[in-house]
Amino acid sequence: MIRIPVLRWGEPYQSMEVDPVVHFDSGEILAEVSRANGGLVERDMRQARRARDVLREIPIADLLMMMKKAGELYVKADLPLGDGTQSPDQFVRMQSATTGLPEHMCRFNMEKNQFVLQNMDKILDSLTRGLNLDILSRGHGMEHRGVPVSYQAQSPVLGMVLPSNSPGVHTLWLPIIPLQIGLVLKPGPQEPWTPFRMTQAFIQAGVPKQAISIYPGLGDVGAAVLAACPRSLVFGSSATVEQYKGNPRVQVHGPGFSKVLIGDDKVDQWEKYLDLMVDSVLVNSGRGCINCSGIWASRHTREIAQAMAERMGPVQPLPPEDPKAALAAFTIKKQAQDVSAMIDAAADGHPLRVARRGHREEGVHVSLLHSGQVPAGEDARQNRADAGRQRHHGRQEVPARSAGRPAHRPFEPRCAQDDPVELAPAARGQHR
Repeated sequence: MIRIPVLRWGEPYQSMEVDPVVHFDSGEILAEVSRANGGLVERDMRQARRARDVLREIPIADLLMMMKKAGELYVKADLPLGDGTQSPDQFVRMQSATTGLPEHMCRFNMEKNQFVLQNMDKILDSLTRGLNLDILSRGHGMEHRGVPVSYQAQSPVLGMVLPSNSPGVHTLWLPIIPLQIGLVLKPGPQEPWTPFRMTQAFIQAGVPKQAISIYPGLGDVGAAVLAACPRSLVFGSSATVEQYKGNPRVQVHGPGFSKVLIGDDKVDQWEKYLDLMVDSVLVNSGRGCINCSGIWASRHTREIAQAMAERMGPVQPLPPEDPKAALAAFTIKKQAQDVSAMIDAAADGHPLRVARRGHREEGVHVSLLHSGQVPAGEDARQNRADAGRQRHHGRQEVPARSAGRPAHRPFEPRCAQDDPVELAPAARGQHR
């Protein structure tokens, strides 16, 4: 069993308190992760300035070369992890086993992270509109137009409170190191693998270890990171968004609200875009914040719903090692029962129709499931039912809008007209 320490500015720290990381299905303990606490984070943040100082000693151009090397190491090398090492294949198996994401999707996310690292110079060139990056090191300089500019770092480090549901979100913090800003990471409880592996890839590529801290732990650790870092980014539910709304120190990434909008001039050729619509909903098992939560059109919505159901209805839950697996598993077993209970509560007193292929004939909300109960008729439109995809022990459930607000609501669609086609995996945006 792997024992993973806290990383305090590159130095491992074994805590007396540990948290197990378990296989989502068997319950087998795959790793023990040392648990940090808020006091430890607060104490270490006194040294945050050093993280930026050691990075500023290295030219940004050199850091960008290190990113390319780190990308290669991330996908190909055996890298240190806790008291041992981890190969790329072991990383994929571990990540799949604790997050429920199929293994081929874990590999895809590894390749996506590598792509970002390999093209970091182009990404920063695009984000800065061709700015000479040495200006960021000096804090001032002259644009190519001959205009003097000044950029001052608002924080020596960026704090990150990371999720467990989709490894793809880690691309958001990869540009921080080449911008000569340190990293303070609080990993998701079920997905410590990417932050630790990426950190080791950085260090092996030449990035100073003093530039990165990783603090696994409970909610108090995430709160401490957000409180101690002058600038932070957090992933969370709608409640998290509300909590930090208006706080300039914290950028919040909440549930996804991405839509496919079919313009009136294109809606009569909607079949041409069917592949795009299906992929927008289903790719990465719908876990990404940018996965589609709704398809809106002015007409042909029932035909679109039927076509989407015919394409996605046959999708079967498969073992995570199966290369054809398209659905991710629940990692919290009770969640499936909770979803089922939510459906029963929402359907109480309404006529019911069984959505055998993920389609309701009278209505417009399309589930991605083989079966489930949804309210039919006008009451369903008024309730704005959530359509969702969940998997647990081979059974898939359709979450519908309950009378009360559920503790973790994936999204709340806003209908622009009577019958948008709503498609929303309930796991999307549920950052943990």
